[in-house]
Amino acid sequence: MSNKDQEIWDGVLTPQLIAELQTMDTPTVCNALELIVPKRRGYGFTAKHLVCTRPELPPMVGIARTATIRAAHPGDLSGADARALSDAYYAYIDQGAKPSVVVIQDLDGHGGYGCLWGEVNSNIHKGFGCVGLVTDGGVRDLPDIAPGFQMLAASVLPSHAFVHIVDFSRPVDVAGMRVIDGDVIHADQHGAVVIPHSAVTQVKAAAEKIARREAVIIGAAQQPDFDVEKLRQAQGDAAEIH
Repeated sequence: MSNKDQEIWDGVLTPQLIAELQTMDTPTVCNALELIVPKRRGYGFTAKHLVCTRPELPPMVGIARTATIRAAHPGDLSGADARALSDAYYAYIDQGAKPSVVVIQDLDGHGGYGCLWGEVNSNIHKGFGCVGLVTDGGVRDLPDIAPGFQMLAASVLPSHAFVHIVDFSRPVDVAGMRVIDGDVIHADQHGAVVIPHSAVTQVKAAAEKIARREAVIIGAAQQPDFDVEKLRQAQGDAAEIH
């Protein structure tokens, strides 16, 4: 492992690396991963629309904490057992690597039925070092969410119904994105992507290379004499950039 790769240790991101990743939007990160790990081109990102509740915030970057929930019907556990499971979930979030991004699969289906997420849980999770949420379920209390806390969700709903934690720290599938505990998540108003640990420190350089190539084509396209021959020339010139 190189010195730069030491910027991740025990699944923890350094502030410097987080700041670097936040200079890029999520589509740019996806483009960079196509260059670094071509086999990841077809998976590892959200493939269904999610509502970004605060698109004005910078991209969120953090270590995945995973869970599954249901809300359409009461859970099978007794009151004491349900409270114990909820407490264990909160301990899992608090004791995990930070900053975290909670990735929650709603077992009631894409869009969910009731909300785990609102004013109270956003503040609890932010207090535990969580910067935001990615879920295929619902969220609510949008004006009262903890300051700076980002949420990507499949829907906005009014009730929590019978919402309860089913499991946590297991692999989940949210909007087509497969996530395991400890993955690096990058997300913004476009959606979310998993960055392989082996690629995290290479994303910025790859994105800059792609930007240099694209600048040649865009610059040519903005000229008044642009035509297909100019496009072919620009594409050739861009391909020579390393």
